[in-house]
Amino acid sequence: MRRLSQVVVSALWMLSVQAGSAVMDLLPKNFDEVVLQSGKPALVEFFAPWCGHCRNLVPVYEELAQTFAFASDKISIAKVDADAHKTLGRRFGIQGFPTIKWFNGKSDKPEHYEGGRDIESLTAFVAEKSGVSPRTKKALPSNVEILDDQSFKKQVGGDQNVLVAFTAPWCGHCKSLAPIWETLANDFASEPTVLIAKVDAEAPNAKATAEEQGVKSFPTIKFFAAGSTTAVLYEGKRSEADFVSYLNEQAATHRTVGGALDSTAGTIAALDSAISKITSGDGIAAVAKEVQKVAKDLKDTGVEYYLKVLAKLEANEGYVDKELARIQGLIKNGGLAPAKLDELTIRRNILGKFASGNADKEDGEARKDEL
Repeated sequence: MRRLSQVVVSALWMLSVQAGSAVMDLLPKNFDEVVLQSGKPALVEFFAPWCGHCRNLVPVYEELAQTFAFASDKISIAKVDADAHKTLGRRFGIQGFPTIKWFNGKSDKPEHYEGGRDIESLTAFVAEKSGVSPRTKKALPSNVEILDDQSFKKQVGGDQNVLVAFTAPWCGHCKSLAPIWETLANDFASEPTVLIAKVDAEAPNAKATAEEQGVKSFPTIKFFAAGSTTAVLYEGKRSEADFVSYLNEQAATHRTVGGALDSTAGTIAALDSAISKITSGDGIAAVAKEVQKVAKDLKDTGVEYYLKVLAKLEANEGYVDKELARIQGLIKNGGLAPAKLDELTIRRNILGKFASGNADKEDGEARKDEL
C-alpha cells in the first residue's frame, strides 16, 4: 500500500511539472544514451516527489533549463525521479534529495554539485563547466513590493493584508524562495486586498525594520492583517500552493495556483441557501422575494448579480443555461484581461448555483414521472 502511494505521488508530480518543461526526464532505459554516451555534458538532478526541497527547486531548475534551451545540442539539463527509479539512485550513490551531479558526457564518474540552489549559482556553474554563455530572458516587471524603513510603516497596518519575506543577499534559501515569491505576487496581482512584499534585512535603509521585527534568520516570513501592525510568523511550507492556501485563509481570498479564482469566489452562502429552495418546489418568484429580503443585510458585491439572474430567470427559464454556456465559452477562448477574467469567473460561479438548482429540480420531476 505504501509503495502504491509513492507511485501515485510520483505520477502526480510528473504530470504537474512535465507540461511544457524544458527539463529532460531521464529513465533507466535512456539514461546511459543521453548522459554517458552522447559526448554532451549534462546537469542531472536526482529528486523525490515527496521532498519539499525538491518542490522548491522546481521553478529554479526550470528557469535554468530555459536559460540553456537554445544550446540543447551542446548541453542537457535533466532530472531523475530517484524514488521511482531506485536503481539509478543506487548506481550513483544518491543518499538525499535533491542531489545534483554534473556529467561530462563521456564518464560515468560525475562531479557532485555543492553550490547554492539559486538560479545565479546554478547558471554560473553550468556556464563555467560547459563553456556555454547563458541567454536570459528580459525580466518582466515585478509585482513584489520592496519595502524599506519608510515604506514598511506606510504599507503595514493599512488597507491591505501584507505577506513579507525578510531576506539577505547571501542567503541560499532566500534565493531559492525568490522565483516562488515572484510567482506568488503574480497570483495575487489582481487582488487589491493583498500585498506580497520583501525586505532586504541587510540594506542600510531597511535594517532597522528587520531589527524591530526581531528577524534573526533568513528567510523570515511574516503576515500582517489589514489594519494591524502585529505580525504573525509564517511557519508553513514554502511552495506556491502552500502560500496561496495560507493567504486565502488569512485574507479571505479565493485564488488558486496560477492566479485564477476558485469555484467559490463571488458566491454568497446565505443567498445560495435561499436559491436551493427552488429544488424543493418553491416558485422562482417566492425565492426571489426571500433573496431580496436576505440581500438587504448583505454588503457583498455579488448581491446585485444574484438579483439580476433571478429577474432574468423569472422572464426566461432558459436564461441560466444559455448565459452560463456563453461565459464558459469566453473563458475557454482566453485572451481576457485579468480583471475581466475575474468578473466572468465570479458570474460563472454564481450562475452555477442556479444551474445546479435547476438540474436538481429537473431530476426530481423526472423521478416523479417515472413513479
